[in-house]
Amino acid sequence: MLADKLRSMLRGPGAVDTRGQPSAPTGAARSLFSRPSGAQESVSTRTSRGLEEFFSYIRGQTGLTILDLGGASQENVNFITNLGHRLYSEDFLQILHETFSADDTDQSNPGRIDYFLANALDYPEAHFDGVLIWDALEYLEPALLAATIDRLRRIVRPHSYLLAFFHSDDKLEAVPFYNFRIQDLRTLLVSQHGMRRPAQLFNNRSLEKLFVRFESVKFFLTRERLREVIVKV
Repeated sequence: MLADKLRSMLRGPGAVDTRGQPSAPTGAARSLFSRPSGAQESVSTRTSRGLEEFFSYIRGQTGLTILDLGGASQENVNFITNLGHRLYSEDFLQILHETFSADDTDQSNPGRIDYFLANALDYPEAHFDGVLIWDALEYLEPALLAATIDRLRRIVRPHSYLLAFFHSDDKLEAVPFYNFRIQDLRTLLVSQHGMRRPAQLFNNRSLEKLFVRFESVKFFLTRERLREVIVKV
């Protein structure tokens, strides 16, 4: 795995590492994250202030290294590499549920946390100029979330940016399960694949506490009750 990453690091701008390309989840992961048989995928296009802000910070630059935690998406690969950047893709949620859900493993188990981070975020320090987290952090219970935030902070360069989405209603028992594909600098194609139970939900105050070790946090609230968050490292 490390050798593959090192080889990818030697490629020029626009190179793509898609080793996080999704495959079919197994066991409990399938019941939590796959659409029920016969269910219709709900697809919509919407403007994203958070996405627009994320790309505004890197406008005019080329050769940056971006991490996408939503798995390999051809739209995202094309868009980011066409801007002249290198893209890495990780299917963060699949790795999460292969590590924990199939056997109900506790997300506070230190050994399993280390194993998960070694599979999902095993990159050198200060390697990335930006991370598209999407809504993945809502799946993480406190111990795993804290370890993941710490790892993200270490693998991005100073003054880089993270884009994360959180549902704004912190009393929901289930939230839509989304896939995000980039259409242009301010537009996303959002696919809903059913509902899921979040590990935890956040309000503005709890998000500020979550990212307290970062330089700044900026919020945008959407009509879909998604809180888009730009975090500066």
